[in-house]
Amino acid sequence: MQTFLRGRDLISDLDFSKEEVETVLDLAWDLKRKRAVGEPHPYLRDRTLGMLFFFSSTRTRCSFEAGMAQLGGHAAFIESRTTQIAHGDTAKEIGEILGRYFDGIAIRHCDWKEGNAYLNGVAEASRAPVLNMQCDVYHPFQCLADLMTIMEKKGRDLRKKKLVVSWAYASSYLKPISVPQSLILQMPRFGMDVTLAYPEEFMLMPEIEEEARAQARRFGTGFEIVHDMEEAFRDADVVYAKSWGPLLTTDDPVKGKELQDRHQDWITDAHKMRAAAPDAIYMHPLPADRDIEVTSEVMDGPQSVVYDEAENRLHVQKATMALTMW
Repeated sequence: MQTFLRGRDLISDLDFSKEEVETVLDLAWDLKRKRAVGEPHPYLRDRTLGMLFFFSSTRTRCSFEAGMAQLGGHAAFIESRTTQIAHGDTAKEIGEILGRYFDGIAIRHCDWKEGNAYLNGVAEASRAPVLNMQCDVYHPFQCLADLMTIMEKKGRDLRKKKLVVSWAYASSYLKPISVPQSLILQMPRFGMDVTLAYPEEFMLMPEIEEEARAQARRFGTGFEIVHDMEEAFRDADVVYAKSWGPLLTTDDPVKGKELQDRHQDWITDAHKMRAAAPDAIYMHPLPADRDIEVTSEVMDGPQSVVYDEAENRLHVQKATMALTMW
């Protein structure tokens, strides 16, 4: 157990070592137990978190606000478009000033080629830790919740378990690539064999794919990329299928939508789930495009763990805040 994380930023999934992630999970399970039995745990009494949103959210805002309240502190919601941030406040100024007002700064900024750079710019100037609520490159808290959920369903020893991270069709909008990128970086460190599946136009950042291969080599796990959804699902223990945009192919939304619409058969349905292991679980960070990205039969079926997954966002975020903001 690594016990001193005070003041540490969490922007990239690899900012915390494997042992430090295990510390977060140990505390998250303890906080989940305390929440279940009504045991107070005000570890951050009188502490404040500034939550800066450039990109709207439901689960992220609610879970961070609830988590800070349960830890005895306060979370302040800041919307970029309704503040002076939209009129010229720079990342450096935000880091310098909010880092003096708050004990932690959490930021959600998913604009392609802007979000991650902004978070790092704030972190460089801030005396308070910066927590990534999702950017264009990483979504570390979603990934921590996913890891916690997989361990709850499959056991703490995940070696030789197969995780499929698959693209899926969605009609709503071109979604960020940060969720699949975080998954392929983190899960090999915990023993999972990862299969990444996508149509050829929907590749992830080459440096992220290469780092995922490096993590797999380091921890003796498998990592492969395929371009067939049904092939990817074969014998999977965990199916994690969601949509993302073809941002490495084009950042034009019209062209991106045209590419997306060519692959409407990439839907998670009962037929594809039957190719996975009999006790496979289905995961999604939500919201999903029902009966387009995933059928309601699968989403609401016995293999789906999406609501447990969403709950665990609360617990891993509380654990990370308790460890970094005290």
